[in-house]
Amino acid sequence: MSLSISDLNFSSITLGTWVFGGTSWGGADDTECVRVIHAAIDQGVSCIDTAPIYSHGESERIIGKALAGKRDKIVLATKCGLIRNPDGPGVVHNLNRSEILNQVEGSLRRLKTDYIDLYQCHAPDPDMNSEEVMQTLNQLKDEGKIRAIGVSNFSPKQVEECLRYADVITCQDQYSLLDRRVEEGITDLVRQKNMGILAYGPLAGGVLTGKYKDEPDFGGADCRTFFYQYYKGDAFQKVRQILDELEGLGHPLCELAINWVRQQKGVASVIVGCRTVEQLEKNLVALRWELSTQELEKIDEIINK
Repeated sequence: MSLSISDLNFSSITLGTWVFGGTSWGGADDTECVRVIHAAIDQGVSCIDTAPIYSHGESERIIGKALAGKRDKIVLATKCGLIRNPDGPGVVHNLNRSEILNQVEGSLRRLKTDYIDLYQCHAPDPDMNSEEVMQTLNQLKDEGKIRAIGVSNFSPKQVEECLRYADVITCQDQYSLLDRRVEEGITDLVRQKNMGILAYGPLAGGVLTGKYKDEPDFGGADCRTFFYQYYKGDAFQKVRQILDELEGLGHPLCELAINWVRQQKGVASVIVGCRTVEQLEKNLVALRWELSTQELEKIDEIINK
């Protein structure tokens, strides 16, 4: 199953690559990451999502290596606007014109490609000039360096402002059973504007797989310690109660969580990360079935308690 938006063909599942490079989510073997990409292509995944901030460029470099001779099989999506903080830990938001032009050249070089299919603003820059940002991206389209424009983590108001100056085709947002903030405006907006949602975090950092029976300790450098707020104290216990009830529906929790997101209105593709071919194959099993209307209603009942 796939969805075409502005001549880009998005498979129901997009391969997410934040884990590639091994600096943000624990260890990841580069050779295995290449195998994951090849296996994904072989099994019909037509979109890969990355960003220069993922493992500080290593994710893009691994993808560039893996796509040798296979570039035409993939909708390749990357981003701009987040850079490593030169003065310490964390990241810096920067969507000024010169930085966008600098970042796109770096991504093209690391990805070993002449063009990027979907170029996304990774997150809103508090100091950004939306007109300048979109005009810069339009220039890159005119030059053939990018094919389409997307935004990520933008508010509905910010998306509408961008649409005044450019044809923005996707909004990439966090969306899961546990995080439905995207429904507060973005869902309706993308349907009105014939856009699509690229939903990331459908497994809420892995907690919705059900594999964590007790509170895990990932270590301070792991993004799960701060990006997802489900692994500690009362929040973790509440999630465990939800998962216990969801298991009563009789589906593997991983597949249920992915299918719940991909069956929501406005979702063009669900971004699912993995570090091994085995994990990839488990995720792709979700495409073989769908939740019934009754099951979707029961899931809403469980998570809205």
